Amino acid sequence: MADESCAPTPAPSTPAKPGERIVHCVKFGRDMPGLDRVPWKGEIGKRVFENVSKDAWKLWIEHSKMVMNEYRLNPLDPNSMKIMEEQMEQFFFGAGAKLPEGYVAPKAKG
Repeated sequence: MADESCAPTPAPSTPAKPGERIVHCVKFGRDMPGLDRVPWKGEIGKRVFENVSKDAWKLWIEHSKMVMNEYRLNPLDPNSMKIMEEQMEQFFFGAGAKLPEGYVAPKAKG
């Protein structure tokens, strides 16, 4: 069963500020403002910096919170960080991050 919460949502159409770095975002498929710095160490960080927009990175931050909680990962554990890198690779460059088995999306508030 496909989970559509990982699908990119239309990003707000914010014009780039003068001098702002533009990337062709792999998540949204269009030119958008890029990140200000490399967000992760190693090759995956470089690929994200070169190919991911600020808006797509915001999506990853929300998704990564779910991954950390569902897999009960420890941000100080090297094995946990390896899992996060694999999830990041899938989220941006694969078919999308696979949700943990049995994950149920939280109900919308309001």
